[in-house]
Order: sequence, then C-alpha cells, then structure tokens
Amino acid sequence: MRKPNFSKLSTEVLEKYLKDIEAQIAKRAKADQKRVKALAKLQAMAKAEGIDLSELAGAKASPGRRKKVAAKKTGAKRGKVAPKYRNPKNTKETWTGRGRKPKWVEAYLKSGGKIEKIQIKK
Repeated sequence: MRKPNFSKLSTEVLEKYLKDIEAQIAKRAKADQKRVKALAKLQAMAKAEGIDLSELAGAKASPGRRKKVAAKKTGAKRGKVAPKYRNPKNTKETWTGRGRKPKWVEAYLKSGGKIEKIQIKK
C-alpha cells in the first residue's frame, strides 16, 4: 500500500483525514472489545463444561486426527468399512455408522428403538 503524500495536502484536508482515522480506530477498538468479551464468555462456558476451546479450534488435535485431516486435503481416500447397523424392516439397507444417519435409522430411533438393537453382531 502506498503512503499518501501528506505534505501536498491542505490543513483542512489533513484534519478531515485525522477525524476519519480516529473514528476508524475507535470503531476497531470497540469491535476488538466486543470480540474479547465474547471470547471470555465462550471460555467460561467451555470451562464450565470441562472443554478447552483450543481443542475445538483444532490447536490441540491429536496426531491421529491431524493425519485424517491431511489425508482429506490431499485427496487420499479411506478404505471401505464394513456395515455396523442393519435395517430390521429391510435387511438390504445397512449403515457403517459414519456420516449422517440414514432416514431409516432416524425413523427407528424416533419410534423408540435403541441403536444397539440394530447393530450387526459379529
């Protein structure tokens, strides 16, 4: 960013710039204060629940977690996983337990069923 040549500006223009700059600094300071207060509130809530906010942000992710994230970013594919759950009404429908629950699992749980009941026994 190029620095403006203030020596060529009139005093009137310089004073206007000064007011605008001071207003912008005050606005940013207020936003920073809001952010600091919000962060303190979140930290207090997390602490009450026994959670470290840096863990949520990924700063303290376990080494295994970092590898999985790195694998996704490079486009590496994970291997197939055996199904863990089977639909009792239609045995052809299965679910590995990964990702979003299929509609049949959600319907089963909503009707009062327990996830352990549809687990495939090995």
